[in-house]
Amino acid sequence: MRDGNVWTSAGVTAGMDLALRLVEEDHGAELARTVARWLVLFVQRPGGQSQFSIQLAAQRPAADPIRALLDWIPDHLDEDLSVGALAARSTMSPRHFARVFRAETGVPPAAYVERARVEGARRLLETTARPPAQVAAACGFGTLETMHRSVKRLLGVTPGQYRALFRARDSA
Repeated sequence: MRDGNVWTSAGVTAGMDLALRLVEEDHGAELARTVARWLVLFVQRPGGQSQFSIQLAAQRPAADPIRALLDWIPDHLDEDLSVGALAARSTMSPRHFARVFRAETGVPPAAYVERARVEGARRLLETTARPPAQVAAACGFGTLETMHRSVKRLLGVTPGQYRALFRARDSA
């Protein structure tokens, strides 16, 4: 909570949220997102919304190449993130990659990629006025309908509803 120059929080998680907000206030949203990614935190946890972060939900691999891949994926959502492409990037066969990825993260590669894309879409819906079709393209969804289905299934609301709820909360 902010009252002029005084910022307060209650609890550990709220304190982490506050710290990221202060970084954003002083240094911008891009650095805050980078710090959140380093610390595996939300940049801003949307109150009243499903808490969602694939990096928090998945187990953190102990060693490369899967750990490096998890750091790479959020910045390349619009690229080919098929099992074959990710396996090639990890210098493994697709079958071996799929087994190692699931053993290391606890989720199949396709599920991880879908969640990462939804997380990217959520961030763009929160922070930009880009039309949903542009958000879908930027996050690697083949079509707007694919993004709509994934967001609805994973967050419980449509992309338009998510954006409207976030803006309503932000302007209150």
